[in-house]
Amino acid sequence: MSGEAAFIAALRGLATHPAARGLADDCAVLPFGGETLVLTHDAMVEGVHWLAGQDPADVAWKLVATNLSDLASKGAEPVGVLLGYALDYDDTRFLEGLRDVLAEYDVPLLGGDTTGGEGRRTLGLTALGRATCTPVPSRSGARASDTLWLTGPVGAAMLGFEALKAGDTTTDSGAFRRPVPRLAEGRAIAPRVTAMMDVSDGLLIDAARMAQASGVTFAIDRAAIPLPADLPRHRIDEAVRWGDDYELLFALPPGEMPPIKAHRIGHALPQGAAAVLLDGAAPAGKLGYLHD
Repeated sequence: MSGEAAFIAALRGLATHPAARGLADDCAVLPFGGETLVLTHDAMVEGVHWLAGQDPADVAWKLVATNLSDLASKGAEPVGVLLGYALDYDDTRFLEGLRDVLAEYDVPLLGGDTTGGEGRRTLGLTALGRATCTPVPSRSGARASDTLWLTGPVGAAMLGFEALKAGDTTTDSGAFRRPVPRLAEGRAIAPRVTAMMDVSDGLLIDAARMAQASGVTFAIDRAAIPLPADLPRHRIDEAVRWGDDYELLFALPPGEMPPIKAHRIGHALPQGAAAVLLDGAAPAGKLGYLHD
């Protein structure tokens, strides 16, 4: 067994509870009493999700925000988080960032665990949410003739990462350091979408995942993809594969318009040989980020 996809495929044999959604979604969805709980857990690794030497306050922000983005993709309202933290030399700055992000999104810290050790640090966070509509959106509901939408630009995190790595203080690196979970947008559109997820590993690979879960092919128009104003046009192919943008990707029934600002980037076709098409052709090479 090798790689992320193979390991997740093996885990599906263990994740048989209906709430797990076959490990084919961003969150677990668990009916509980009169409510529906939405649960997610993401981990971040030093040197993969943040740069060595990066401000720990930004690391704390990103750890919380990326988990809240998963809740946003279900239209959920956050109710709390549990932190898994590896102690470091600058825990004070991490706590400052954690305080900031929890206050920004009015999310309580409910508990967690701390540990120590040597080598690259790994941090984890579990976010708990309350569904605001049922059925809770999934990746698997899109149908042929649905329209495909994106809440905002892709590529800003890539440019921010490059600026931060190069020590370029003239370019805004905020999209990489402190992503913004689209919680309000997710709640607004959740009752209307046929499928939805957040863009974390790249627009193309995440669109392909949603298409595969739904049994369709998504045809995407390159010219319709929203991009940062400062992105060089020759880098569009990189931007749609890079990831870390945390915009919402969603499908709507034909003729339906979203109640939020969003960009129509394509439509769904009957399932074909490729899960995603870009300007009518299957994109060459890797579609986005995968862990080895």
